[in-house]
Amino acid sequence: MPFNLDKFVASPSVEELDSLKKSEIVKVAKHYGIEFQPLMRKDEIKRYVLEYLVDEGVLPSTVLETAITVPTDNTFELKRLEIEMNKEIRLKEMEREMQMQKEKEEREMQMQKEKEEREMQMQKEKEEREMQMQMQREKEAREHEFRLKQLELGVIKASDPKIGLDTGGFDVSKHVKFVPKFQEDNVEKFFNHFEKLGEQLKWPRDKWSILIQSNFTGKAQEVYSALSIEDSMDYDKVKKAILQAYELCPKLIAKNLESIVRRIHKHT
Repeated sequence: MPFNLDKFVASPSVEELDSLKKSEIVKVAKHYGIEFQPLMRKDEIKRYVLEYLVDEGVLPSTVLETAITVPTDNTFELKRLEIEMNKEIRLKEMEREMQMQKEKEEREMQMQKEKEEREMQMQKEKEEREMQMQMQREKEAREHEFRLKQLELGVIKASDPKIGLDTGGFDVSKHVKFVPKFQEDNVEKFFNHFEKLGEQLKWPRDKWSILIQSNFTGKAQEVYSALSIEDSMDYDKVKKAILQAYELCPKLIAKNLESIVRRIHKHT
């Protein structure tokens, strides 16, 4: 039914007022001369009308206690609080994650530092061991060379336990005098002559390198001194090293060239 202002004014009631639209409540307020702001909400204007009717004695004051009041819209506030709370929770989570990441990085840095320190210590110990071993090898080489020189000069005998060359009681010093004189201009002839004597006099082959070194001179002596202790005790290695050294000598090069030239002329 359409709103009838006169009917409402004749018999106003809270129930009737609650059923009205905002535009209809505005008509009622204007009828009673109630001042209000056009932008006010429906419930606010309705509250003004009820207060007017109570003041005029048209309606009892109890209607104000049961009348619908302007509700407070807490939705936005609750949402804002929720957002703030979530933000705070997230901030705490981020702080915790950052702290955990920091602690992880610190642990990794500490582990890396400890690893590098261990590696440095191991490298240092390795270098110290190698240095000690090298010093020991050099010491043994010097001692060995010195004793061989003593043997060559007849100061000590090969059977002397200090030289460490005695096996089976063979006295090198008694046989050194039979070793042929070393010839730098004919190295192969020298080795052939020495090997024939060794076979004839039944010299132990493991003593050949000791016997032969006593007569080395020049480049042969230098090559022998440069050999390791183990190689200097091996006759075949001594012989090979010296032959290779003398292949680079000018005399042998000239001799080999002369031989090559003769073969070339022979075939031309």
